[in-house]
Amino acid sequence: MQELFNIFVKSIFVDNMVFAYFLGMCSYLAVSKTVNTSVGLGLAVIFVLGITVPVDYLLNDYILKPGALVWLDPEFADVDLSFLSFILFIAIIASMVQLVEMVVEKFSPALYSSLGIFLPLIAVNCAILGGSLFMQEREYQSLAQATSFGLGSGVGWFLAIVGIAAIREKIRYSNVPGPLRGLGITFIITGLMGIAFMSFLGIKL
Repeated sequence: MQELFNIFVKSIFVDNMVFAYFLGMCSYLAVSKTVNTSVGLGLAVIFVLGITVPVDYLLNDYILKPGALVWLDPEFADVDLSFLSFILFIAIIASMVQLVEMVVEKFSPALYSSLGIFLPLIAVNCAILGGSLFMQEREYQSLAQATSFGLGSGVGWFLAIVGIAAIREKIRYSNVPGPLRGLGITFIITGLMGIAFMSFLGIKL
């Protein structure tokens, strides 16, 4: 249990998708104008990462990695389907995003309208694919570890986009120099937040 907690906390603060790897920046910058829309998109990302990472773990563990098909027949011990990882991971991500899009459109039309094109674009959000690829690279030993990593990565991305949205709402009333207004000051704040998150590297997990 402690190991799962360590993976969860590390994926939120130390290996934050935005501030450590700068993944998912397109949605992060475009949707973070208001806290309400940022919360909606952040929750959608948590859901998608929480589902796709463990599903991709099972896919990788039982079908894709070298020797994974040995459960079918010992003759398949030398089969390596890892070259299919990208296309199959993306197919699963796209399916989950389509499900999220339908649910949001059904139960929250206002949020669906606010998110606009960026809701279906979760399917090509590099933070989502990055979660599955990091899971594959780090070779987690159990489905619980992969799930903990996926949920933690989603929560980390959620904190990042909600945090920058709250700051952007406040700086509307600040005297920001003309050339820096908009994305300019947002990039600067993101860099400062990234530096702040580097302090979590000192956490002993």
